[in-house]
Amino acid sequence: MSDSHSPYGGQPDPHASPWGAPPPGSPGGQPLPPGSPVGHPMPPGSPISGPGAPGYPSPYGAPTPPPPPPYAQPQQKSGNRGVWLGLGIGAAVMAVLVACGGTIGYFMLGDDDEPNQIATSGSPSPDGDTDPDPDPSPTPDQPDNDGGSNNNNAVTARNSSDFNAVCDGNPVLNAAPYTSAKGAKVFTFSNNPDRPGSWSSKSVGFNKPYYARASDWATVSVVGCLTYVEGSEGEPRKCEYKDRDDKQITVDYISARYTLTFHNAQTGEKLGDGGQINAPAGRCPSFISYNRQTMKSHAQPDNGAIELALDKFTS
Repeated sequence: MSDSHSPYGGQPDPHASPWGAPPPGSPGGQPLPPGSPVGHPMPPGSPISGPGAPGYPSPYGAPTPPPPPPYAQPQQKSGNRGVWLGLGIGAAVMAVLVACGGTIGYFMLGDDDEPNQIATSGSPSPDGDTDPDPDPSPTPDQPDNDGGSNNNNAVTARNSSDFNAVCDGNPVLNAAPYTSAKGAKVFTFSNNPDRPGSWSSKSVGFNKPYYARASDWATVSVVGCLTYVEGSEGEPRKCEYKDRDDKQITVDYISARYTLTFHNAQTGEKLGDGGQINAPAGRCPSFISYNRQTMKSHAQPDNGAIELALDKFTS
């Protein structure tokens, strides 16, 4: 480096610093603590800012090292530790279950060589307990659900039309108990030659003691069944009508006979006979229901004859 000379001649100043060198105490002179003001050292822990501080470019071109991280980064813990811990616990539980299952299986297999013992009702079992009767018989306070007839087809009525099941041999579980024919409430049903398994209600004797309205079905204890007698058809009567299309048609109106039987509604048991009831076809009715394929209609059982039979049975 060359000596410093005045640009105008003369002697160099002995106290002047060489060109390009900072004076003593300046930021380019003797090294000072990082971040200290020029000429004044700073105590440890003082805030660092301004040129020359770490992270700021040096005013004299010297590179400044990056500042250290303010806090130490925590070490990442491996997530595999929790997974292995869970697997270890699961394996231990499975081992316990397998051990218990093997013990239970051992005792179950060990009993195969011994015959099964069934204790009778009221007798003590080998371990001192009393084994209840597996199929207790019904008591008076616990009646059979089938009305005592062991009939799997017994029904529970929800309305009056459900009582026609009695005519098919199926008792009504919630019918009124039968005590005697006198004063009993009676529902009557009849079938049809075209539909022998279909039963229609026949209401008669509206002012008689045996009569029950449809809403009073729970008071009925007797069912009368009017069954068509096969081969009892009489000579058909030709009746003229107009169908729904206003077309003229001819219907064969046929007389027949029915048999009347009385049954206990709650058990289905037959209580008595009402004899034969005629279904006369002496005249054409004002309205008629007929079979559109055969153009035939069967007369209904005579209401007067049914009423007389009910009077006799319930008197």
